[in-house]
Amino acid sequence: MKKNEFLWGGSIAAHQCEGAWDQEGKGIGIMDLVTQGTYEIPREICQTIDPEKYYPSHEGIDFYHRYPEDIALFAEMGFKALRISIDWSRIFPKGDEQTPNQLGIEFYQKVIDELLKHDIEPIVTLYHFEMPVHLVREYGSWVNPKVVDFYLNYCQTMFEALKGKVRYWVTFNEMNHIDPQTEASDIFTYIIAGLKYTEMENKQQTLATISYNMTLASVKAVKIARMIDPENQVGCVFGLTPAYPLNCDPQNVMNSFKETDRECYQIDAMCMGRFPEYKLKEYQAQGIELTVSDEDALAFAQGKLDFIGLNYYSSSVAHYEGDEENEETLFGGTQNPYLEKSKWGWSIDPTGLRYLLNYIYRRYGLPIIITENGLGAIDQVEEDGTIQDDYRIEYVKKHIEQMEKAIVEDYVDCFGYLMWGPIDLVSATTGEMKKRYGFIYVDKNDDQTGSLARSKKESFRWYQNVISDKFNN
Repeated sequence: MKKNEFLWGGSIAAHQCEGAWDQEGKGIGIMDLVTQGTYEIPREICQTIDPEKYYPSHEGIDFYHRYPEDIALFAEMGFKALRISIDWSRIFPKGDEQTPNQLGIEFYQKVIDELLKHDIEPIVTLYHFEMPVHLVREYGSWVNPKVVDFYLNYCQTMFEALKGKVRYWVTFNEMNHIDPQTEASDIFTYIIAGLKYTEMENKQQTLATISYNMTLASVKAVKIARMIDPENQVGCVFGLTPAYPLNCDPQNVMNSFKETDRECYQIDAMCMGRFPEYKLKEYQAQGIELTVSDEDALAFAQGKLDFIGLNYYSSSVAHYEGDEENEETLFGGTQNPYLEKSKWGWSIDPTGLRYLLNYIYRRYGLPIIITENGLGAIDQVEEDGTIQDDYRIEYVKKHIEQMEKAIVEDYVDCFGYLMWGPIDLVSATTGEMKKRYGFIYVDKNDDQTGSLARSKKESFRWYQNVISDKFNN
């Protein structure tokens, strides 16, 4: 790929930035019910929103009203691409309607037009943790195959609405974080499917069914996208973490392989034209009932991905005999003594990005785009209004260096780097604003104060120079 074709940019998600949660016909999505650090599923419609609680996503960073200003800032940095997500509940408020909310469609058409006006390539994610809560309450979420049909109707609606304007599509974001082989957390099962792991009766069967139905929905969406516009390029985004062995004990090396590999079965299914036989045999051994029908088998064969999206933040150390006390939720566990940690306990490992790029490319042979990579940190606004975020610059710089090594020295086909998130936004896992990723500072605090004004951090100018240098040289 030529240098001037490489997609430098960033990624954001609707539920973390848009706000306007109840405006212009939008329905209630599962992330609209998240308070700071808690995940709830309402039993009755009248109990969905508690006026005594604070829901950070209801305002987000007001991207819904401020998108022209934000996109202009992205353009000033030199962005060649921006990955956004569409909130399903803004298009189909309940999720199961036949007729979409036209105002929701028009909003995203305006956002896409604004990006194109600035020569920024739109990359659209169709599902980034934004399921209408009605589908959870009435249908049981992705456990029910009817939800697959509702999702495909939504996808077709957006493929048609944005035809000729969007050429890169993403079916799902990070659905790979639920797997019946391992215990899940309420955080991940909620943001992916609107369900709590601790409340599932048959946990393994439920997780396997959710995972299968979402994987099937993805390959079916790929076929629809190509039928509507043969120019469409469709991928899926996976959040992957390489798990290193504690030492060269062969058992620990085997544990490392299995932990790194265990979240790849969905990628296998979407790239190899069939649901992997090894996974079906694992399910059978665990007493999980799952059947791939002839119709499904055809869908897997016809809906292979065009590219793979990689979200990468950190690496981990694989579990070993006797490390049970080190079990933690989210991205905890045994710490790697060779690596620094972020303030949220995530290891900082640029080489892990190169490792994964090689691992994925050599396994699937498909083009890869880095769809998320960044450092969450607490930024300090100085008296003169500046924000000296050298730590963020150092993090991104080192990861870009490793990406370039993978491309130049290892011959990996990587066609873009989208930093997460180029503007401060609400954390998906904690509902906080203090965990900031952006090159652009948003004046909003966890105590609900702030003007929402935007300002440039030191990293803004740095990334601007990176893109300019890479693009022109």
